[in-house]
Amino acid sequence: MIELRHLRYFIAVAEELSFRRAAERIHIDQTPLSRTIRDLEDQLGVLLFIRMPRKLRLTPAGARLLKEADNLFIRLERTRRVVRATNARHRAPLRIGIADGIAQPKLSECFTGWQALAPETPLELAEMSADELATALRREEIDAGVSFGLPENEAIAQEPAWNYPLVAMLPFGHELASLEKVALADLLAFPLISCRADRQPGLVQQMRDIVRRYRTQLTITGEASSLAGYVTRVAAGMGVGLADAGHAATLHRTDVVAVPLQEDEHIITWVLHKHQRFGLPEQLQRFVTYAKTLH
Repeated sequence: MIELRHLRYFIAVAEELSFRRAAERIHIDQTPLSRTIRDLEDQLGVLLFIRMPRKLRLTPAGARLLKEADNLFIRLERTRRVVRATNARHRAPLRIGIADGIAQPKLSECFTGWQALAPETPLELAEMSADELATALRREEIDAGVSFGLPENEAIAQEPAWNYPLVAMLPFGHELASLEKVALADLLAFPLISCRADRQPGLVQQMRDIVRRYRTQLTITGEASSLAGYVTRVAAGMGVGLADAGHAATLHRTDVVAVPLQEDEHIITWVLHKHQRFGLPEQLQRFVTYAKTLH
């Protein structure tokens, strides 16, 4: 009998196209994972993957199963929520995913204000990577997301919520650190620290769109996976950086200086949700509308 476990394991392998990465993602060893996929193939009587040296490819049957399995888990999640909603003692929470390591004051302001506006609706927060956020939205495992933006996805709506001015991030003692404002062209003459596009795709895209208007040739001296790693590189004098003023305000360090830019450039934070054919549920629509008032 095919179990949900078989399908969850299959989805992980199909999305990663690697038994090793899939095993790491779902926290099991490769051997039982591979055995489970073989068992699933035996039960279905089809080959789901073409196995090549160091590479996997989905067969047409595998691609169809991935689509059907995704739809199945979406239906199961909807069923779970409907059943729980019939319990008068249960109030369905609003489930929000936070991507890209966002820690802006306006994010906290958003959640504080929402809880005052809708105290009857519990709030559940989950931190996740950009890829995890997109998957969770598509599968309806969360109701909404907050992000610097995701790669274009026809299933997901992305609406601007709020923004912060862009500021220069400089190591203490840098020749530009004593200025009241820094011109972007002057800042970009120095080696620049970037973020990893696979970890912060929306932030990287916004930054690229801005800096290309001021300088076509850049020297990228390193890529950071997190805000902590980014600030550490700046503080160590490995390069200069850019950040939104919201995150800069959360840093209380003496070895990093945030300087406003001469130019009026902003980083946008987006509220995301899955497109719904018949409109958004009432509470979700209220949250999206509220988040967009914080600009």
